Amino acid sequence: MEFQTPLVPARLVRRYKRFLADMVLEGGAEVTVHCPNPGAMTGLADPGARCWLERAAPGRKLSFGWRLVDLPGGGMACVDTTLANRVVAEALAAGCVVGLEGLSDLRAEVVLTPGTRVDFAATDRNGRRVFIEVKSVTLLRNGWAEFPDSVTARGQKHLRELAAAVPDGARAVMLYAMARTDARRFRIAADIDPGYASAFDAARAAGVEMLAQGAAITPRGITLDAPLPVDAGAQAPAA
Repeated sequence: MEFQTPLVPARLVRRYKRFLADMVLEGGAEVTVHCPNPGAMTGLADPGARCWLERAAPGRKLSFGWRLVDLPGGGMACVDTTLANRVVAEALAAGCVVGLEGLSDLRAEVVLTPGTRVDFAATDRNGRRVFIEVKSVTLLRNGWAEFPDSVTARGQKHLRELAAAVPDGARAVMLYAMARTDARRFRIAADIDPGYASAFDAARAAGVEMLAQGAAITPRGITLDAPLPVDAGAQAPAA
């Protein structure tokens, strides 16, 4: 996925009200930008961080949207969680997700149960229906990329609904898309949301496939990278 316009570098002053951030552009101008991330953004919103902004379409209230941030140890992270599905859609269509190669009839925002949609549905090489839900992962602690970074009742609901699809003969997949380039392994942040950890364990036991994919991120665009190992137990200790 390539950004539609060149990104503009800036320095973060502060993030506030979840969806707003004050930035200083390289020329010294101060701007308020849209922050498209409702999560905690742990480690990604420190004052002084070098950020990358995209100019908004004409008519928008704010002139810029926050897209990327440089990581202290090198590499980059994408703070815009809305981009994950675009990145994954391109990867699925190109057959670049290990375990999900050769899909056909790929569609987005498909009804899974009444009142519930799943991010993607497709048919695999064996003719089985495949339902795929995507989560953007921005949190890194103790060498582990982790999800979620805050309590998510909606995320628990997605896991339960995927698990319910398995007995009908479908494949159900939870795809954790890394939104940072320093991720090497993935697990569930059980201490942040014990309810999500329990739902994760139950869903995996029911047959939901748990996949994690790395990312390549630059100011030009974002693509999925190599798959990452998923920890065998969501309730693993934090050390």
